[in-house]
Amino acid sequence: MKNETRLSVVVPCYNEQDTLPYLYEKLTDLLKDCAFELILVDDGSRDRTEAVIRDLAARDERVKYILFSRNFGKESAMYAGFCYASGSYVCTMDADLQDPPELLLQMMEILDQGEYDIVASRRMDRKGEPPVRSFFARRFYRLINRISDTEIPDGARDFRMLNRKACDALLSLKEVNRFSKGLFAWIGFKTYWLTYENVERSAGKSKWSFVKLTRYALDGIISFSEAPLSLASWFGLLMTVFAGVMLVFIVVRKLLFGDPVAGWASTICVIIFIGGLQLFCLGIIGQYIAKIYTETKGRPNYIVKETNLEDQ
Repeated sequence: MKNETRLSVVVPCYNEQDTLPYLYEKLTDLLKDCAFELILVDDGSRDRTEAVIRDLAARDERVKYILFSRNFGKESAMYAGFCYASGSYVCTMDADLQDPPELLLQMMEILDQGEYDIVASRRMDRKGEPPVRSFFARRFYRLINRISDTEIPDGARDFRMLNRKACDALLSLKEVNRFSKGLFAWIGFKTYWLTYENVERSAGKSKWSFVKLTRYALDGIISFSEAPLSLASWFGLLMTVFAGVMLVFIVVRKLLFGDPVAGWASTICVIIFIGGLQLFCLGIIGQYIAKIYTETKGRPNYIVKETNLEDQ
């Protein structure tokens, strides 16, 4: 029955064979007095993550699993976990223990008071994170909060706990291009923010490269802003930069060597500059059209290969 489970902990997993045993031991010890279920969503891992998940499920009936047919991304994995979760409270967290499990009890206590519907976590600092990544992360939050009506605090994590009402509201959003940080904010409800210091991974390496984080940030901007700010149109942007370089080159060439054709230099400068701007603007429009195209195809967010759960 749905109400018999007090807490559902949703954990997206991608190549987390080293971290899952630590996470399981930590959660089972911490939640030993709580009726909970641990939902592990294997997002097409290429290591032994699936085998580790099966082993944990065989040893403990509280461990549930969802195995994807391939890699669909963390957003799809979180969404699938929410779809299958049966708890009165539903929490999502990473498998690497960078989301402190100790906060779970505090989150439940806050929701038990009835004043808040969501308890979200936020890092106080970015200690241990590469300086370049920290710099661009801060710029991203500042930008998206300036151009979007949906406020996303700097340092906000996907690690948060929702009551059933907020969870059902989140599940009503069926879009394919999901940006959960924005969706959590968009549904509203009263949110309590818990702050904590940054924690290093318990094992393994981060799956989020700088390029992937950049794409994720740009997806968030496109999903929650109608402003023409799609910096993902790399080709148009590069052409604009190239146009600027060529403009300088042609002007210098004109000044140093002259030009047998009168007006040729200025004409070429204008053509290159306008052409670059046109490509840049087309790239912006193309990004939004691409998102529309993806949504209209109506494909599912994920495909389940196997699970020991029943869809709610």
